[in-house]
Amino acid sequence: MKTLYLDCGMGAAGDMLTAALFELVPGQEAFLEELNGLGIPGVETRAEKVSKCGIGGTNISVRICGEEESESMYDHDYTNGHEHTHGHEHEHDHTHGHDHEHDHDHTHNHEHAQDHDHDHAQGHNHIHNHDHTCSHDETQAHTHHHHSGMHEIEHLVETLSVSKHVKEDILAVFHLIAEAESHVHGVPVTEIHFHEVGTMDAVADIAAVCLLMDKLAPEQVIVSPVHVGSGQVKCAHGILPVPAPAAAYILRDVPIYGGEIRGELCTPTGAALLKHFADRFGAMPVMRTEAIGYGMGKKDFPAANCVRALLGETEDSVDTVAELCCNVDDMTAEAIGFATEALFAAGALEVYTVAAGMKKSRPGIVLHVMCREAVKDEMVKLIFQYTTTIGIRENISKRYTLSRTIENVQTKYGVMRKKVCSGYGVTRQKYEYEDLARVARQEGLSVSEVAALI
Repeated sequence: MKTLYLDCGMGAAGDMLTAALFELVPGQEAFLEELNGLGIPGVETRAEKVSKCGIGGTNISVRICGEEESESMYDHDYTNGHEHTHGHEHEHDHTHGHDHEHDHDHTHNHEHAQDHDHDHAQGHNHIHNHDHTCSHDETQAHTHHHHSGMHEIEHLVETLSVSKHVKEDILAVFHLIAEAESHVHGVPVTEIHFHEVGTMDAVADIAAVCLLMDKLAPEQVIVSPVHVGSGQVKCAHGILPVPAPAAAYILRDVPIYGGEIRGELCTPTGAALLKHFADRFGAMPVMRTEAIGYGMGKKDFPAANCVRALLGETEDSVDTVAELCCNVDDMTAEAIGFATEALFAAGALEVYTVAAGMKKSRPGIVLHVMCREAVKDEMVKLIFQYTTTIGIRENISKRYTLSRTIENVQTKYGVMRKKVCSGYGVTRQKYEYEDLARVARQEGLSVSEVAALI
């Protein structure tokens, strides 16, 4: 199984994840051209080879209207009430966004006043409302100059030159951040304004990671426990603990730990990207590594300041899943079908029903929902929301699966997708039902006839 393992021993943020994955893709110059041609106004992404603790890697920087923001204004980490300089300011995430919704309305043309006490941590995603003067009118007209809500973010993402799947990933990451900000500040998601995560540089980093994940197409993504740092950070609202509230909320159900390094190592943007793409968090599996990427920050520490990405093959797949069950005897078939669709849409691995005889001789069903443990609580909530049950049972099980890949096969009916499953000495393959059904409708044939013809 094609597996991506992300080592987050020095936390995670958008630009470092971008750089680590960037090192894994072939044709890096071509990818940079593609990234800079997505249509994000005024933004240019650059890659530079650097070394940390004797390890070579890549640093990613985002320039807006030809300029990269200065780090000097973010060089303050507040630990136990004392001011320290530390090395994660503005380096993990060149989305320049705090990813926390603070009421700072900075208008500057890169003449940074030194009274900004915001800790950029590892690229703490400080996105300020810059008054950049660009040569492109379309850039000046864009949301980089204004606070943006989810509606503006959705509109911008829709204009990007990426696939529908990548757009969905980008928006899912933003929604995780918006949900966290909503919870932290006690306001509806519709009132969250991304003056700290929604400008062009934030979109650039999140889009880059989503595009790279789409190109690498791992069958599973495993992430190490995440080092979040320690101490405190100072922002417009005051002194906050590390991890910052938005990051802490996103990292619920994720194994995290602190350490001796003072500062914010995992930004909310980094946390949201990990939460969205990770199939599970834990130790590195037994795998044959084929490529390794190092995404570097700018500052130096005793430990190498990087995210490490390892891409390789695991022989057979074993993971842990939660199986949630409940008995229902007073729902219509339509209502059960609607609940099933809602659970699948929310990320259930499998949803199925088994006919059963209930008390008082009533016919009913036992609803089974299989899901990853990370989304178990959400599934419990949805089962109670969409069914009439008043109790749910839980079983934690190991699941053995064959590795799955999709091949595009050219046929006389056009390109058709074929699923190939292998592992444990077994190989199976079959064409995707949707493709068979499409040809069957076009040709007036049965699905089995189309399968035989191709």
